[in-house]
Amino acid sequence: MPGLRYLLSLCVLLVALPVSAQGFITRLLDQPVPGGVAVVDLGNDASAPRATYHGKPVLVVKEDQQRWIAIVGIALSTKAGTDTLQVSSAQGDKTLSFEVKPKHYKEQHISIKNKQQVNPNAANLKRINRELAEQNAAYDQFSPRQPSNLLFDRPVSGALSSPFGLRRFFNGEERNPHSGLDFAARSGTPIKAPAAGKVILTGNLFFNGNTVFIDHGQGLISMFCHLSQIGVKVGDEVPRGGVIGKVGATGRATGPHLHWNVSLNANRVDPAIFIGAFKP
Repeated sequence: MPGLRYLLSLCVLLVALPVSAQGFITRLLDQPVPGGVAVVDLGNDASAPRATYHGKPVLVVKEDQQRWIAIVGIALSTKAGTDTLQVSSAQGDKTLSFEVKPKHYKEQHISIKNKQQVNPNAANLKRINRELAEQNAAYDQFSPRQPSNLLFDRPVSGALSSPFGLRRFFNGEERNPHSGLDFAARSGTPIKAPAAGKVILTGNLFFNGNTVFIDHGQGLISMFCHLSQIGVKVGDEVPRGGVIGKVGATGRATGPHLHWNVSLNANRVDPAIFIGAFKP
């Protein structure tokens, strides 16, 4: 039945066309869920458009030398439904919409011996609030540099442990959801930059322990926590694969591991997306 075979072949081709028409970056990163990433087509203007999402500038890159795309970080608290992006270009201003899909995140219950890391006293709260302001200022940075790569390298070779987005309960009390991805690794394991960038913040923080922030460009920021040793300083330019410190268990940690945050336009998003390990 050649006619039927032809029809089936045509149907397969038509189904495949939308996927094949997408570029590599879109296929890798477009996971528009709470705590995920939306890739929005901005067209093929001669110069780069500017895009903002909820008042924050957004990463814009050219895909396959053909079209501009916005890579939008979606906050974990975002509800499923239609969301919008504001775009300015040589053609004028416009609003583009995209759909945020629902996603369910599991719970995690953790027992902490140090009660101050669950219910801190006034002095520790003052320190925590000061450090939070410093971290938020780092996340708000938006440098003009283009990220060296968007398919990130894994910062350590350990197995993935606690995933992003878990609802977390410490000693039975609910706290903020898990805003990063954990890697199980031995203390002292070298931590490598997943992409090139500039060190914009380091320090020993109350919850995070020894911490390093790297600006990869245009609001794409990595944070690495619980280090036993910091190997860089603010202002350092770190190449892709450059060692920034070593795995440890400082801060609020029950054992050695690396906690890695990725932030886009000041929203924490699932780092698994950037290493091809995202699970819908």
